[in-house]
Amino acid sequence: MAWTVGSAPVSYDRTVADWKRGVRKVLYPAYEARMLRRMPDNLPQHVGVMLDGNRRWAKAVGHDTAHGHRAGAANIEPLLTWCDEIGIQVVTLWLLSTDNLNRPVKELEPLLEIIADAVDSLADQQRWRLNPVGALDLLPSDLVERLKDAAERTAEVDGMLVNVAVGYGGRREIADAVRSLLIEHAEKGTSLEQLAQTIDVETIADHLYTKGQPDPDLVIRTSGEQRLGGFLLWQSAKSEFYFCEAYWPDFRRVDFLRAIRAYALRERRHGV
Repeated sequence: MAWTVGSAPVSYDRTVADWKRGVRKVLYPAYEARMLRRMPDNLPQHVGVMLDGNRRWAKAVGHDTAHGHRAGAANIEPLLTWCDEIGIQVVTLWLLSTDNLNRPVKELEPLLEIIADAVDSLADQQRWRLNPVGALDLLPSDLVERLKDAAERTAEVDGMLVNVAVGYGGRREIADAVRSLLIEHAEKGTSLEQLAQTIDVETIADHLYTKGQPDPDLVIRTSGEQRLGGFLLWQSAKSEFYFCEAYWPDFRRVDFLRAIRAYALRERRHGV
């Protein structure tokens, strides 16, 4: 159905959609402010976020995959700002898995550049300490250099710690931790028998990419998928999980606050 305003036809569906957007623009800020005022005290210290759904979002809006990744990258800074405003201390962002490295070159190369640009932009702001985590040896050398440069440039920033998981896979992390542990003890001359008697959970945890950090209290995954896919396999053993239907580029502050509120209202059993 359509009618004419002036000389331009206006569809009924478009008018309704515009009206709904206007209502949301007015009501959401008030709703978000109310949620913040009523936020419980037991907030997460470390939040892991699986930024999922860029490709499907791009397809839904009629654009190519790179457009979806750029839209997703643009939503990272708002997320970190939301985390800052409620006092979260550590955020881990999963930007690229080891499996993603097997994507076609024509998709992977633009994605790697988008990730590098996003990390550079975050570092330029000097608001957060950036910490690359993942199998960096699997990444192109120029990307590794930019990730390490971002870490160096923000090392002295007195702000939230942001783990940037690029080329990350949970199984690979555990394998790397065990490898690092074996090399360390081999250099000390420890025998396998001695190592077998002393190795425990804490020993392995000390060799993870996130060593010295608290485990994530809350893991958020966007796009409606309800699986970990290898994200922080070791560290998330006692985490709470929140699955959001929105694709990552559409993930809003209100979605984030709902996830935090859902976490705060749960009775944590810490894996029991």
